[in-house]
Amino acid sequence: MPASPGLLYTREPSRQAGHSTMSQRTQPVTDTDAFLLGHAESPDWEKAAELCLQQIGYVPPAANLGFLYVTDAYARILDTILEHLRDETGIQQWIGTVGMGICASGKEYHDSAAMAALITTVPRESFRILPSMERLQDVRLEELDPWLRNSPCHLAVVHGDPRNPEIPELITRLAERLPGGYLVGGLSSSRSVYPQIAEDITGGGISGVVFNTDAPVVTALTQGCVPIAEQHTITACDRNVLIGLDDRPALDVFYEDIGEILARDPNRAAGYIFAGLPIPGSDTGDYLVRNLVGLDPEQKLLAIGDLVEKGQTIQFCRRDGRAAWEDLRRMLQQLKQRLRGRTPKGGVYYTCLGRGQELFGEDSEELRTIRQELGDFPLVGFFANGEISCNRLYGYTGVLTVFV
Repeated sequence: MPASPGLLYTREPSRQAGHSTMSQRTQPVTDTDAFLLGHAESPDWEKAAELCLQQIGYVPPAANLGFLYVTDAYARILDTILEHLRDETGIQQWIGTVGMGICASGKEYHDSAAMAALITTVPRESFRILPSMERLQDVRLEELDPWLRNSPCHLAVVHGDPRNPEIPELITRLAERLPGGYLVGGLSSSRSVYPQIAEDITGGGISGVVFNTDAPVVTALTQGCVPIAEQHTITACDRNVLIGLDDRPALDVFYEDIGEILARDPNRAAGYIFAGLPIPGSDTGDYLVRNLVGLDPEQKLLAIGDLVEKGQTIQFCRRDGRAAWEDLRRMLQQLKQRLRGRTPKGGVYYTCLGRGQELFGEDSEELRTIRQELGDFPLVGFFANGEISCNRLYGYTGVLTVFV
């Protein structure tokens, strides 16, 4: 995998009046580079929104970008919540989406009605909103070309619709389209509808915001699975069906790798054993985790949740709580070194639905670990149906991006 972007060095760097409730929030902060966070849960969305606004406090007049994440209990009224926050803060440009769980600084919300809002003030020319792109031909962005030409590197924070089969290729195409393009984000997760925010309510494709080098960031990725055997070469395949590995029947190789107990009852491997597709050129051993979607004992075939090619390498892996803990701490320590003593001003975190409570426990341990290692800075995000890093769609990973 190409190296993660380090610091994108920055150069030295009107909102409308809010309602009366905002005039009562008088906690002045420096306008430039301010990140302010509010998060709350309540069956009453207006109460949750007011609690968020109270935590945010004074909104600087120059504040110009907001991130909003809600749990799927609020999915059908996201437009109402967005309009309310616009009125109350005066900020018109927002991005965000829905998740079956959401993240805030040191806190996770699962199975409840909750929202988290992060507002910031970044240089006006440092970002542009990306409209929803549902098809490959939508990734043109001609209207952004004059702005894109002014910077050699760009980072996009994006959200995708997991129901769109073109999402993986849309991610790749968008990364290629942006000069020095690097993507971070996740696919929406919901038990109802899948709205996204890209200034207005949208959905169906991929959308978000793109930053240039005037908004310095550091980003990193952590894996939640561990390989259980050596890599194999795909010697025969048909789209997503593995026919031969190392010139042997694919299912025979799979059974050997997972062991006799699981091989007797492959159904027990569901949700525990996965296919790992190593990323060519990765200097950190990164791999894409894909689900096993079917097997044919008679023809000894194995199907996985991605297209593969002859000559590609593959290795089987398993979810592992201890390995996930170790890799999370490794990622945070490396990120801390790259920060060179800087404290993050704000951040976004996109982590898999299969992480969180499943791997780390029920007391927000994943988010608390980030806070313990990097400090208490404003952070939002959600539990995703797939995570986006660089130009690829991952699974069972956490993608952390901080503004410095």
